[in-house]
Amino acid sequence: MTLEPTRISRRRYLEGAGATAAVGIAGCLGSDDELTVAYMPIFPDLQYFVMEAEGYFADVDAEIDGREFTDGPAIVQAYGGGEVDIAMFGIVPAMIVIDRGLPAKVAATNIKEPMAVMVHEEFQALWADHGVDAFDVWEEEHGRKFRFGTFPQGSVPDVLLRYWLQDVEGVAPEEVADVVEIGGANAVWQAIASGEVDGTSIMEPVPTRAEREGTAIQSFRTAAEIMPGQPAAVTLVSDAVRDTDVATQFLEQHVRATEFIGNEPEATAAIVEDAIGLPEEQALAALQGPLSNFVSDPREIENGTEIFAQFAHENGQIDEQLSLEQIFDYSVYDDL
Repeated sequence: MTLEPTRISRRRYLEGAGATAAVGIAGCLGSDDELTVAYMPIFPDLQYFVMEAEGYFADVDAEIDGREFTDGPAIVQAYGGGEVDIAMFGIVPAMIVIDRGLPAKVAATNIKEPMAVMVHEEFQALWADHGVDAFDVWEEEHGRKFRFGTFPQGSVPDVLLRYWLQDVEGVAPEEVADVVEIGGANAVWQAIASGEVDGTSIMEPVPTRAEREGTAIQSFRTAAEIMPGQPAAVTLVSDAVRDTDVATQFLEQHVRATEFIGNEPEATAAIVEDAIGLPEEQALAALQGPLSNFVSDPREIENGTEIFAQFAHENGQIDEQLSLEQIFDYSVYDDL
């Protein structure tokens, strides 16, 4: 498990709390008024960074102990160990937590339709002439199958790619292409820049960076075109916290951050540069692009979540194909 304590909240700093934070245990809010929030340094978790940078955590009646993780499985492990109260991460690992019987549900979403399927410009020309048969033409001309490189199987980008090929275009992914597992957006970008792959399914900021740097691989289909309501990062809240005023307060700041992202793109871009390391100019371009659909209402992703639940069950990631009722708790958002 990779877990790194990160910046202390502005409220904690202003109140002169100790430099060493105690480990938060899910459900222990009533004993020490500390809320442990897991997140990842990715574009779809942008609400966390806005809440932190803009001091919104000061309006939550608990000390926010933010914990940065490198991937979803690490957060699942921490959740299982009772180390997390709220997790901002992918819909699939959130389903895994719920499927394992851990007491938590999705109370908000962070973003919808944030992915793009990107392919080589040569393939795009073949598609214009041959449609889905472009895969066969590519293999004839190159002596190998088209090569996609994306996150490991069962991840959000992987599911979107397989759904597009299988359910939209009607072809078996493994028959028309090789799908290579790559860990992390930076690694995907390096594979694109070096020509190791012919396409990918990926979130911002990779599509914007590819466009601005003029790589041969460019956006081909957006998630909105493939799967309306496609989920990505969500906010999973433990049962013990979800029934408290703190949960409502946290979601109030989540909505506030979503509105900030939509209304203040320049200021948000500066936050992105500081939190994720993406240059402010590229961050602003990404925020103004078609993939930056930041939302808080969990109902925005119902359609896509049902599809992802089916894929997660078929892939063996979850034992049961979860229903929307099992995944979501709308009451906290509705109480706003």
